[in-house]
Amino acid sequence: MADLDHLHTDLIAQVHAADSLDALDAVRVAALGKQGAVTALLKTLGGMSPDERQQQGPRIQALREGVTAAIAAKKAALDRAELDAKLARETLDMTLPAEAAPVGSIHPVSQVMDELAEIFADLGFAVATGPEIETQWYNFTALNMPETHPARAMHDTFYLNARDGEEARVLRTHTSPVQIRAMQAAGGTKPIRIIAPGRTYRSDSDATHTPMFHQVEGLVIDKGITLGHLKWTLETFLKAFFERDDIVLRLRPSYFPFTEPSAEVDVGFSVVNGKRVIGGSDGWMEVLGSGMVHRSVIEAGGYDPNEWQGFAFGCGIDRLAMLKYGMDDLRAFFDGDARWLKHYGFSALDVPTLSGGVGA
Repeated sequence: MADLDHLHTDLIAQVHAADSLDALDAVRVAALGKQGAVTALLKTLGGMSPDERQQQGPRIQALREGVTAAIAAKKAALDRAELDAKLARETLDMTLPAEAAPVGSIHPVSQVMDELAEIFADLGFAVATGPEIETQWYNFTALNMPETHPARAMHDTFYLNARDGEEARVLRTHTSPVQIRAMQAAGGTKPIRIIAPGRTYRSDSDATHTPMFHQVEGLVIDKGITLGHLKWTLETFLKAFFERDDIVLRLRPSYFPFTEPSAEVDVGFSVVNGKRVIGGSDGWMEVLGSGMVHRSVIEAGGYDPNEWQGFAFGCGIDRLAMLKYGMDDLRAFFDGDARWLKHYGFSALDVPTLSGGVGA
């Protein structure tokens, strides 16, 4: 009995003296492991007589349970001490301002596209799209551009390598091919009111031109369409887009192969703090091209020009964004500078609505 009491006292003292989880685990292994002191005593029970086993068994079991309980209590105490020390080290100053997580921005071009769709939807226009790699027939021929037209020149148009036996395709130089495709889809029997926004490509690059840019074109095909309908549509659109009632338009005679008559559209501007602001009449600024759809284009779309008339217009979406939101260099639109986008970008909640104002 004295040996068991001495062993119990010694093991409990070792448990209390352990100052770390590793030291405590070493005591556990020395007492309760496969080669431990308590485990060795338990193995002797098998060689005892029934009377000795009845007398020594409960005492050895009590020793094992006492050591086990002491180890568990010490482990809990060490765990609490370690947690307290960790909390003391890893403090968090709740008075410091939290840095907001990065939030994406809507690009000005995407925002203006949404504004255009909202304005023209109210005027009864649908949004139409088409391929960016086009045949020369859709990009040129169907739009009344003969083989010798300057727009087909290599310095303006990106031509792709031709496949065997096929004509070389092009990266579309405007979204006008969508007009032909929309007329063909209507089968020459239905009125058409569409806008066609999208990417276009030309071999040009400076502060106001890039090899890839965004353009929107509009097309109306119906019976009894006149130049007056075109002027009213453009005036209504520009007033809604720039959100000003003092928009003044001037139509100047021009030439486009796919319209006749053709007109460049100028809008009046005012000078505010040394910058041109759309609205007023201090001067004129060109914003888009337009005209009545040429008879040959109407025929290419499958309509009878003696029965159907139409008007078309087109302008650069990037240029509209620059005029409305004050950007000076078109190339910055495509640089991918996060600082520029943070300054000029829009929140995802800035959804254009006519009732709330299309501008953000």
